[in-house]
Amino acid sequence: MNQRSQSLTRPNGTAAAALLSGAIGAFAMGLFALSNEWGIFSAPTLYGPAGGVSGRTTFAVVVWLIVWAVLHRAWRAREMNMSAIFIASLILIALGLLGAFPPVWQLVG
Repeated sequence: MNQRSQSLTRPNGTAAAALLSGAIGAFAMGLFALSNEWGIFSAPTLYGPAGGVSGRTTFAVVVWLIVWAVLHRAWRAREMNMSAIFIASLILIALGLLGAFPPVWQLVG
């Protein structure tokens, strides 16, 4: 019975890839916002009424999709440490939110 239940379990690598890539995308959004505020990188305006936000969000989505594809391919058959992935994801999401928060721009800029 134990052997049968083990054969029914699937590796969690694809879920880990989705979780971590989303967090990296959130971090990228904060990084693009901060780099725009510091004058390091100004994303192009892709939709006029939205201004540069349209470029920054599009670039963050592209980062997320690329990272997701790479991690999914690399981890699809692996069993990952979900606790570590979850903690790393929380940290990256928090940093991304801080980077997109205007009062933080004033503190670090």
